[in-house]
Amino acid sequence: MRLLSPADIGELAARLGVRPSKRLGQNFVIEPGTVRKIAALAAVRPADVVLEVGPGLGSLTLALLEAGPAQVIAVEIDRVLADELPRTIAARAPERADRVTVVHADALSLGEEDLREPAAGASTGPAGGVPRRRTARASSPTAGAPTVLVANLPYNVAVPVLLHLLAAVPALARGLVMVQAEVADRMCAGPGSRVYGAPSAKLAWYADARSAGTVPRTVFWPMPSVDSRLVAFTRHDPPATCVGREEVFAVIDAAFRQRRKTMRAAVSGWAGSAPDAERLLRAAGIDPGARGESLGVTEFARLAAARATGQRTICPS
Repeated sequence: MRLLSPADIGELAARLGVRPSKRLGQNFVIEPGTVRKIAALAAVRPADVVLEVGPGLGSLTLALLEAGPAQVIAVEIDRVLADELPRTIAARAPERADRVTVVHADALSLGEEDLREPAAGASTGPAGGVPRRRTARASSPTAGAPTVLVANLPYNVAVPVLLHLLAAVPALARGLVMVQAEVADRMCAGPGSRVYGAPSAKLAWYADARSAGTVPRTVFWPMPSVDSRLVAFTRHDPPATCVGREEVFAVIDAAFRQRRKTMRAAVSGWAGSAPDAERLLRAAGIDPGARGESLGVTEFARLAAARATGQRTICPS
């Protein structure tokens, strides 16, 4: 199987009239060794269903097909690229084309039901001007929900896309994503780190994240002004609490909105007043003089539960 070379990508882009969009965060990987490395590090198993967000011209999609027999669901917001990707796969990997579904949609609007394979040729209506799904396979058995995310995520929406997919697709058990290096540092940071923040704590609600390597800017077209990093994640159960994710994320947002303030000051608006904030913090076993950057997601969950229940424990017995 022949992966896309820099010349192939230039030729494809010229034929399609594609100019990478800053609005869509488009930076295409043009170096075959990089996509092979990503596919290998993802360690996809035959029974997996891979979700790829932003396949672009197909470099990583082809590498995933080359690496093993898993099913691939590729979600692309750009209609021109979504229409072309099946033709690229048919030309370069015809014997594996029946393992790929191309969905023309915005990843930020997807739910698990949108990613299950429909009947051949099926299509649903538009959502906000973008069809929620468009299948590119001629025929196939029904695929299950995606279990692994492997993607070069658009820089401008990487964290919102990842958090949305983890919430919307519970079957996603693990993944490997490429993001801007600075964003990767935040995603992997733990309490006490200077780059630990709301994205770190929110991702920790869903999964353990770790750095999996650096990707130089020279492998992209157009070449960005920053390097990228790979982040691997493995889903885990969220903290045991009697409140939902939304309540916990609300207190995380409050804590980091003014991150240099003590928790007593930072969450006073969320709690109702500074005295209420201090009372709730003490009920949750948190020092009111601490800062949000020192707290893990379990502490934030305890604080959210304290406001919801008025109890000193996470959940009433």
